[in-house]
Amino acid sequence: MKERDLNSTSRTNWEQVDSFQDNQIDTTDIPPLDDEFFNRVQLRTPSTSTVISVAVDPETLIWFTSQGLAASEQTAAALRIYAEAQRFVATLRHLA
Repeated sequence: MKERDLNSTSRTNWEQVDSFQDNQIDTTDIPPLDDEFFNRVQLRTPSTSTVISVAVDPETLIWFTSQGLAASEQTAAALRIYAEAQRFVATLRHLA
């Protein structure tokens, strides 16, 4: 990537992108997540963690505890996935 590409202003209309409903997004180029995919995936959890207290609504806690693993592990994994997705979106916005 050229230096001037990093300095250019994005022409993407992020307000329009943010306003899209799920059914308005073309996902036809994304392959389906089939059994083969789910047989290969692994739950990734950090090797070290920091203990914090977070207020969670009862329905969310019930759902996490019903998933079979410790609710704290499930919650930490969900937060990690969310953070990674937000970093990815920020990177895309920076590159646009």
